[in-house]
Amino acid sequence: MEIKELMAITAPEMAQLVGAWESAVTATHRFLSTGEIAAIKEYVPQAFQGVQHLVVAISNQQIKALMGVNGTKLELLFVDANERGKGIGRQLLEYGIAKYGIDELAVNEQNPAARGFYEHMGFKVVARSPLDDQGKPYRILRMKRKTSE
Repeated sequence: MEIKELMAITAPEMAQLVGAWESAVTATHRFLSTGEIAAIKEYVPQAFQGVQHLVVAISNQQIKALMGVNGTKLELLFVDANERGKGIGRQLLEYGIAKYGIDELAVNEQNPAARGFYEHMGFKVVARSPLDDQGKPYRILRMKRKTSE
């Protein structure tokens, strides 16, 4: 598995990124309807292009997972459903912590597996919001990682 930062996203890479995102969201965001996922999908390429660092895990020339970082905040982390449970998310997050100093993130409260993963990785809930960043009624947990003092 190769981990690398994408500096410029090609059309074939964007198609793979969106495919991995959709696979991950369909598997983990059961609180979203098919229609809601389709509506969000239209804005996903903009989200990928809007992060300071877009890092991917690649195997056999296929993007298996992706992570977006702005400053020290993890903006997104998605692992293709067929690759879940293989440690790829951990590898990406550890890479991001080491390279970018990731120490904060937001996660949907309705995604308990993701919350558990982040807690296992040293993050703690510090705030809760009844709405997501787009003003939708999806509860968000703000999490921070304790850094050495």
